[in-house]
Amino acid sequence: MATLPETFAPPRWAALLLTLGAAVLIPWTLVLAYRLPARHTSHHWDVAWVGFDIVLAAALGATGWSVARRSSWASSAAAVAATLLVCDAWFDTVLANGVGERIEAAVEAAALELPLAILCIWLARNSDRADAAVQSAFVQERGGPSR
Repeated sequence: MATLPETFAPPRWAALLLTLGAAVLIPWTLVLAYRLPARHTSHHWDVAWVGFDIVLAAALGATGWSVARRSSWASSAAAVAATLLVCDAWFDTVLANGVGERIEAAVEAAALELPLAILCIWLARNSDRADAAVQSAFVQERGGPSR
């Protein structure tokens, strides 16, 4: 797995900026919870979801490609894909309309999105082992020695 050099030290302002962002987001979320309507009609709903699914497909493709190529950014691609899969499951489930859509969203989340997200999290945390497993599978498929 690619790691940062031991001498790498992010600037202090980065930690401060991220902490400040989290601190500001908490009251903003409370304001939204109070102000946002429970029901909202939106133009371009289809464009939003199609765009999201295109980005999700790109993240999954980049993850697969980077794992197959033993790329140093495989763990980052897997982390992005996992995040998008969890977001997709969440919004599909929460925004489902009617019993049929809720069942479909729950089945998709339980059978596809969340298990795939767990796999991506595992890949992100264990990219060295995943790399070795992929290489071993390719070598065995070609009939060569495994490492």
